[in-house]
Formats: sequence, C-alpha cells, structure tokens
Amino acid sequence: MSTYTPAQIEPKWQQTWFASASPFRAEVDASKPKYYVLEMLPYPSGVMHMGHVRNYTLGDVLARYKRAKGFNVMHPMGWDSFGLPAENAALKSKRHPQEWTLANIADMKQLMQRFGWSYDWNREVTTCLPGYYGPQQSLFLDLHAKGLVYRKESLVNWDPVDNTVLANEQVVDGKGWRSGAPVERRSMPQWFMRITQYADQLLADLGKLDGWPARVRLMQENWIGKSRGLQFRFKVNGWDGELEVFTTRPDTLYGATFCAIAPEHPLARQTAQDDAGARSFVQEVSAMGTAQEIIDKAEKKGFKTPYTAIHPLTGAELPIYIANFVLMTYGTGAIMSVPAHDERDHAFARKYNLPIVEVIHADGQDVQSEAYTGDGALVNSPLINGQSVAEAQATIIAKAEAEGWGQGVTQWRLRDWGISRQRYWGCPIPFIHCASCGVVPVPRSQLPVELPADVEFTGSGNPLANHPTWKHVDCPQCGAKAQRETDTMDTFMDSSWYFLRYLCPDAKEPLDKAEVAYWMGASPSSNIEHSNIRTFGVDQYIGGIEHAVLHLLYARFFTKALRDCGYPVGDEPFGALLCQGMLIGNAYQKADGTYVYPSQVEWKDNKAFEKGTDEALKVIPAEKISKSKNNGDSPDSLVQKYGADTLRLFILFTAPPERDLEWSEAAIDGAWRFLNRVWALAEKAVAATPSGVIPAEAGIQGDAKEARDLHRKIHQTIKKVGEDIERFAYNTMVAACMELANELAKPTAEANPALLREGVEALIRLLNPAVPHITEELWQMLGHTTPLTATDWPTFDPAIAKADEITLVVQVDGKLRARLTVPADISEADALAQAHASADVQPFLEGRTIAKQVYVPGRLVNIATTA
Repeated sequence: MSTYTPAQIEPKWQQTWFASASPFRAEVDASKPKYYVLEMLPYPSGVMHMGHVRNYTLGDVLARYKRAKGFNVMHPMGWDSFGLPAENAALKSKRHPQEWTLANIADMKQLMQRFGWSYDWNREVTTCLPGYYGPQQSLFLDLHAKGLVYRKESLVNWDPVDNTVLANEQVVDGKGWRSGAPVERRSMPQWFMRITQYADQLLADLGKLDGWPARVRLMQENWIGKSRGLQFRFKVNGWDGELEVFTTRPDTLYGATFCAIAPEHPLARQTAQDDAGARSFVQEVSAMGTAQEIIDKAEKKGFKTPYTAIHPLTGAELPIYIANFVLMTYGTGAIMSVPAHDERDHAFARKYNLPIVEVIHADGQDVQSEAYTGDGALVNSPLINGQSVAEAQATIIAKAEAEGWGQGVTQWRLRDWGISRQRYWGCPIPFIHCASCGVVPVPRSQLPVELPADVEFTGSGNPLANHPTWKHVDCPQCGAKAQRETDTMDTFMDSSWYFLRYLCPDAKEPLDKAEVAYWMGASPSSNIEHSNIRTFGVDQYIGGIEHAVLHLLYARFFTKALRDCGYPVGDEPFGALLCQGMLIGNAYQKADGTYVYPSQVEWKDNKAFEKGTDEALKVIPAEKISKSKNNGDSPDSLVQKYGADTLRLFILFTAPPERDLEWSEAAIDGAWRFLNRVWALAEKAVAATPSGVIPAEAGIQGDAKEARDLHRKIHQTIKKVGEDIERFAYNTMVAACMELANELAKPTAEANPALLREGVEALIRLLNPAVPHITEELWQMLGHTTPLTATDWPTFDPAIAKADEITLVVQVDGKLRARLTVPADISEADALAQAHASADVQPFLEGRTIAKQVYVPGRLVNIATTA
C-alpha cells in the first residue's frame, strides 16, 4: 500500500501542466464552443492570502470542468501592478517601484502555480510594463478622437507640504496621510473620461445582465442614479446673476426656507472677496478635502451671505449660506433646502435657527423636532394642496416652464470619471503641452511614452514633474519646445480593459480584432453596428463585492466606448458574475496587542492559549481574515503542511461560494482525511482489478438490489456533480462525492470489482476539477495513459440513474403523517390508495370527509378533510 504524499505528487503534475506545451494553452478553434472564465487580477503586493486562494480556486473548478465538457477555454491571469503602494515601498526601502513590483510578481506566481490553477500563462499581462501600457495609451488616443476624453479644471485634495494631489483615501481627518499637513481644496486642470455620455446605456443594459447578482445590479443602478426633476433659477437680491439649482422634489418647493452654495460658487467667491469672515470659512471648508464620505460625516456648518434668493412661487426672500456640505463638482454647486423633509437640512436649520415649514403631512409627525421623509398629504402649498406627489411635481414643472424660470430635466448621479493622478507609478498620459499649439496628442509612432527609470522619490511633489529631462520634448506639430503631460492615469484604467488584452498580449496593435472577435463573440468587422453583436464576452467573471460599482462600471463603459471606436468587443464585457464571500476567522490577541496564527493556538478549559506558553489570548470572533490580525494561516505554510488539494477541497466544501467562509483548521484536517480515503479506495480498485480489465463473467456478486443501488448511486452522482458545478453549488458537489465514497467503501463494492472500478474511476474524474493533483496521480495509478486534462467529462445513463423507489410524503390537513417507500413510477391512483391504507394515516381520516386530494408526482400526497 502506497501513501498519499502531496509534496511529491503535486510538483510532478505542475511540471507537466506548466511546461511549454501546456494543456491549458488557449488558441482560436472555430470547431469548438468557446468559454471565457476569468477571476479579477490581483495587485502584486507580494503576499497572497486565503481570499486569493478561494477566488482562484472557484474559477479553476469551472475552467477544468468546461475543458472536460469539450469547450475551448480561455483562463488567463495577470497583474494589476501600477499604484501607490509601490511608490510607498520605494520611499521606505529605497527600491525602484518596478524592481519591487516584479519581485513580488515572481513570488506570487510561484505560489499560484503550487495550487495548480489552470492558467494559460502565455497570456500573462503586467500592467506596469510598456507592452501593456503602450497599447493602453493608443486606446486612450482612440477615445480622445471619439470625443470621450477631455481636460478641465476640477477640485482636488492638495497637500501643501508634499506639494502633491491626494486621493480621497489619502486624506485622514482632513490631513495628508504622510505629511500630516491640513489638506487644501484646489482647482487644477484634470483629465476626464466622458462616462456620462453612456449613462443611459449603462443603466438600460443592466437589464441584460441576468447572470449578475441582483444586489450588484442595484448598486450600479443607484450609482448611475437617474432621476427626473426640476432645474430652475432663483433671482438673487444684490447680485446680477441668478442662482440655479436642481431638485428631484419640486413638490416640496413651498417648504424651501434657505439656499446653500459651495465655497467655490461664484456667489461664494464674491462674498469672500468682501468679507474676512467668509474668507476664513472658505479656508476652513477647503481643509476638508473633496471626499464625499468625509463631507457627509462632518458637522454641517455654514456662513450667511448678504444675498437672498427670491422664492419663485411666494416671493419670499430666502437666506443664502455658503455650506460645507455642498460640492461645486456636483450639479450646479447650489441647492434649495427643505428642512422639514430632509435630515441634513433639518440639522442645519436647527443650528442656525431657520424656519421649518411642513409641506408633507402625516399624522403623528412633528417636523419641528425631526425631519419627516416619508409620504403624506401636501399642505401649506397653495398651488398643489390635495394633489398626489406625482401630480404636484408635474404641476410645479409645468408652471416653471410656462413662466420661464425652470424646466423639467433628467439628471444623473453619475459624474465623468477623473483619471488624472499626480504620481509616478502609473500609465503616462500621452499628450504634450505646447505654448503655440495647445494640448496635442503624442504621435502613435512615438508610443509607448515610457516612464523614466532614473527618478528620485522624496515624498514631495510628482517625480515626473520634478524630473530634469523627461518632460522636455519638442512639439510634434510645430517643433517648438514643449512639455509632456506629467499626470498619469488612474489605475482603474488599467483594469478596465485587461480582459481584452489577455486575448492578444503580444499584438502590435492594442487589440487583435480577429482574436477579440472570437473570444468576445463579436464580428471582426471594423465598422460595427453594435445591436448585431453578441451581448457578452467573458462568460463567467469572479471577484469580490467590493468591486461591484467602480471597477465593474468602468469596465462596462470601456467596453461600450471601444465598441464605438470600431473594436469587436460587444455590448457588455461580463455575462455572468459571481461575488464570492469573505473568509472570516477568530483573531487571537496577546496582551501586548500582537496576534498569533490559529495554528499556534491551543485550548485549555475553554480558554485559548499560545502553544507552549501559559499566556491566555483574547479571542476576537469572526473577523475578516487579514494579514494584520493573523487570523488565517498563510497559504504558503498550509500548502507545505497539507498540500494544495487539501486547501482547495476545504475552500470548496466548507461554504457555498457566495457565502462567508469561516476559517477552521479542523475542517482542513477533515479535507485531508477525505483525500486519504479516496487514495485508499483507488488502491482497493487497483488490487481488485490489477489489469484494469473486468472479466465479462464477473457478474453481480452478493445482494443484487444493493449492487443495483450502488450502480444507480454512481450515475446519480455523475449527474448531480455536473449540475452542481454549473450552478456554483461547489459545497454540495463535494458532498455528493463524499457520499459516493462512503458507498464505495461498503462490502457491496468490495464484492463487485466491476462496480468498484466504475465507481472509483467516476469519483476520481468528478473530483478532478476540485483536486487535480491527486486525481491525476490516481488516474495514472489505475492504468490510464491519457491524463484527465485530456479526458472527457463522465456521462451518466439516465436509465441507470433513475430511481426504482422513491419516498412519498403524505400530509393530512397540512400536517406530515407518513413517509412511504413506493415504486418510482407509481400511478396517482396507487399513490392515493397506499396513502389511505397507511396505518400512520388512517387515524386522521376516521370519521372525517375527504374534501380534496392533491398528488404531486414523485413527491407528495396531500389530503384535506372536513368534519
């Protein structure tokens, strides 16, 4: 008897899989249906955690299964490798970001291959290399030529010490994350993508995505935020201009008691010129930065201007405040405020003793004490009292349009995508600034615009802007001295089209239209009517719910924009989406605040201790697994201890993919024990049929019914596992295999070598997508020379899988009274007769009249009675 030794088996098969003639290599093959399965590409931090392992294992099961089903499978992997962490590492360790990044990629790729994930590494992309970002620059020029890229002034978070723009997440309590200096709001030229031009399509096409979770579609719908309302103008006392605002609730216009404007609004700037107090307030607000989350959480403050707005319906004068909760980049930079029916406005009105006028009434509500935001009757609104909300909105909009002070409009919450980043480690924006010609594109013949390698990281300013030579170039149009654009692109740009570059990673053009057309299911024509293109390209996309809005929305926009630039990419990038749950586990904290790994914990008298010590640990239950909390052992150490297949099986069996998975070393041990049982079963099959050939005269041994039941179980399991994989029910897929293994370990299987052999071979083939190393080894042990990577998925015989007997549930007056074992093909008349004849049912029928009987074939008899 041999021993299951993953440390020997797994490297053997990995060498086969990842050789130059890899079985996972994807090529265009029109004779096969294509299937594109994709997990979101990782950022190469250098550390892989069990969340990565779960994500990639889920995709690998599907990829291996689809290959075995005869599909031409595309299953690539790459690296989302630009971004701020690499620059931070350069500051701390004095290593160039590229050196740090590529070293991390090498480490992570090595560990990835130890898990046996079936990637076509020939299609690997690395977004920080010119071979990727050069084509991205070319696509950027395509989008610019289509009118989808532009430059304008925009508010940014400015760190006055580091002299750099900060992303919202780099602003901590109003201060720069590194310098600690108070952040300023500044207006600077920034590059934008015109995503709002596609707002209607992005919203409408959500209806096509029935393979996406409903909550993700709803999150995108809310982010796009289509609303119908009134855009109108207040006349302003003391100012020549008018104050333009938009409201989705024109029915509440009679309840407006003040207006609020952004500090950057022209009226606010006018006030600040004339009033030192206003200037001081504007400076205070600027320190908040531009992050919406910070603004929403901050105490609502305002500065009263000397101007008043004239209410268009009542003529009342409404005070105008500069407010810290209004952004110039959203809408018009001004709002009407209805404190009776808006919580933020209510808090502001109470703070500044402003009127609160109820215009929507509900019994029991006191709008003076708190805002009422529900439905009710319109009151204190002479023009619309008694109307419904919809009627009232239509009435107000009609009046505004008739009198010329407003119009009904559709507005979107979605804003154009600002892609400028004032940092080094990103894709250079391929434009040049010329004093004579303006902002001009870099000629395509000069792409890629590569990042300079000789940069200095001081933490102050943009290394590209500070570089002594890189930015100085000649204008490609007039030849005069000019300067390169020193902003780089938002890293979301890199991940918005990577799934397309996988299809042609070595192409000289950004996209090879023939390759893209095959894998994305579209026409290779350069002049495309998008209504005739297949809807999706990536058949199954897998990733975390945290990417539900931005990444997925930007990828959808990019796909539609490239479609309109003539690329055969279809309407939508991702046909089906799986958002896997988190990994959670107890964290174990020492007295000094540090954490220990779960494998270093032992329990005594229901208390947790660090192994080898008497120090009790504080148990913090069910937190998301993170490196900082050490509440999940590293994949590397676990592979060394158990092997990759055990970890894969633990991940698949312990929880459904969409649910959170709780870390459990005991469950990992259970997966290890099961694989050892499978190993032992295979050895039994080899011993029972050493030649691999079953004598025809072997026949059925022992109890014929038990043998038929085992044969049926084998074919039922083949059917169930295929169905479970298709619907991502991986936990029940593994459970079905465990049930079959239990049956194969019983005397009936031992007494029937033919059934044992058939069952064990089926079990190994069914488990292969989940645990590929051990199953390949056992398949070879059973005498097969063709590996499972080149073996078709097993088929079941419906006649054999069909049950001889079923369990029939009998209910009387809605209560369970009996479970009957009956023939699977029992007729309705016989089912009712057996139900009436059951000793468990008869007492509940005596002395009562049958009112109704329902038979659900193969499942249920329901009898309703009356007294």
